[in-house]
Amino acid sequence: MAKPKLVLYVDVVSPFAYLAFHICYTSPVFKGCDVTYVPVFLGGIMKATGNRPPLQIKNKGEWIGKERLRWAKSFNIPMAEGIPPGFPANTIKVQRALTLVGILHPQRLAETLAAVFHASFAEQKEVHTPESLTPIFEKIFGEEGTKEILTKSTSDEVKQRLTAKTNEALAEGSFGLPWYVATNAEGEKECYWGFDHIAQVTDHLGLERPGSDSVSGTGWRAML
Repeated sequence: MAKPKLVLYVDVVSPFAYLAFHICYTSPVFKGCDVTYVPVFLGGIMKATGNRPPLQIKNKGEWIGKERLRWAKSFNIPMAEGIPPGFPANTIKVQRALTLVGILHPQRLAETLAAVFHASFAEQKEVHTPESLTPIFEKIFGEEGTKEILTKSTSDEVKQRLTAKTNEALAEGSFGLPWYVATNAEGEKECYWGFDHIAQVTDHLGLERPGSDSVSGTGWRAML
């Protein structure tokens, strides 16, 4: 029987993509699943689908600010009460850099995403410019490796790759992030949107969730 597979499309501008990534990356629940993380450009998805940023919708901006903190507390995920500088920033440059990491160092993409997400939402640091990314990347790739990534991330190849992956997410039905494409052991595929549907993702994949007495158990119970 094939191992269940999960493709998670993310953009580091989204606090809910951060929550979904953190659970998929750190929780034992997903250890029995092959997870692929795909950087995409949320701005492109929003434009293509005619969607509006939450902060432009009356009352929704305030609501998501509360909601992200509730879920972070329930799942014990590091999340600052305030928002990152310039939020919501244009993340095209950081998403291109992450796309190149996936090309040059695919085995380190998850680690890099974790570092960028944490800097943004747990430490309230700017992450959307090459200057702000440099110290984060240098801890992983060193000075020369970071220079290579940030320089080559402006190439046509990388731009086209990010566009292609964004279009891939759109073709899978995405209108926002996080977007999951989950294929269970029987080969049955389903797509899901939003952090609050991650329990449905685990159900489809046949993954066992923690009991209510575990550190993250209260979070899973809140989704019932």
